[in-house]
Amino acid sequence: MGFVKEVGAPTLGSPAIENGTGSWSVSRGPHPSISGESLPVTPPPDQDAIRLDRGIFSYVVRATGRHQIILVLLTIAVFLLEVVPLEMQRRVINDLVKHREYHMIVVLCAAYCGTVLVQGGTKLILNIYRGWVGEWATRDLRHRVRLLASSASTLSSSSEAQGIQAAMVVSEVEPIGGFVGGALSEPLLEAGILASVLAYMVHVDWRMGAAALGLFVPQLIFVPLMQLSMNRKTKKRVKIIRRLSISVVGRSPEEELEADDLRDDERIERVFRLNVGILKLKFTMNFLMNLSTHLQVISALLVGGWLVHEDQLEVGGIVAFISGIGKLADPWGDLVNYFRDVNLNRVKYRLMRDAVDHQLAGADVPPGPALVAD
Repeated sequence: MGFVKEVGAPTLGSPAIENGTGSWSVSRGPHPSISGESLPVTPPPDQDAIRLDRGIFSYVVRATGRHQIILVLLTIAVFLLEVVPLEMQRRVINDLVKHREYHMIVVLCAAYCGTVLVQGGTKLILNIYRGWVGEWATRDLRHRVRLLASSASTLSSSSEAQGIQAAMVVSEVEPIGGFVGGALSEPLLEAGILASVLAYMVHVDWRMGAAALGLFVPQLIFVPLMQLSMNRKTKKRVKIIRRLSISVVGRSPEEELEADDLRDDERIERVFRLNVGILKLKFTMNFLMNLSTHLQVISALLVGGWLVHEDQLEVGGIVAFISGIGKLADPWGDLVNYFRDVNLNRVKYRLMRDAVDHQLAGADVPPGPALVAD
């Protein structure tokens, strides 16, 4: 007697996840045996359970859409609380300078502590939830590659395909899955913090706010240019590693290996050079961004010091402003990293999607330059 289980990759919220098993299974139907009885057999996996969406954000929305909504709501709560500690700092400093009653300072510090605990606890929940969604996506992608390896396609069983499958399972799905977890909440969080803190800084004093905002302009020029160069290097690296995996998987002991060894050594050297080039660009960009942050602090001291000297601003305003600049550095850096990850993971996802489509097509042809490098 045959038995039936669900087919393909479950989405978040599907019965295979909610019942606690989280397992994948394929439909099994009756198959006649020699004795005439029905025996269970496993047909080839459904291609729809293996294929990837055309774009990485389409995959994010389809696979994790409900959870992305919850992440967005948590994100809004986190960045709205971001400016409250800045205002508490300003009021405490101003009350100290004006020699106000000390019990008011204690009340403000207690409110400061409560705000930090609420914001920190909300951000902790956000980060754990976002990490869980990312790990789910990583598992989902690995399941798809596993089903691809067991598909009936001739091409998916070739040595070239096995090399690409090994590269995808080992190294390519992790960054894509990690990106899925914060695909929507990460830019919203960092942009929300930037907008709320900049608005608060302009509220404290528009002249200091304009000076700090002006120092962001150079970053809008050099960051995209350097990011574009890193994207090109990353795409080349993924293709070379795939070709290296194919070479390793496809060898047999009786083959002549000397020429292959020379080519593989050259590929390893090319990956090394590409990685070093990416590191140089990454750390140079970080250096320029840190320099911009320190210039913002200097501008706050110069402009704010003059305003205090002219009795147009209180000392607490400068303290809050400098603290605000410190709060701008991390979200701005994280936002830059996010857009870098967007471009890198789009490249990786597109290469993975094309490899899956190529192998499912079943054409007995080697992968072209769009999938691997020489």
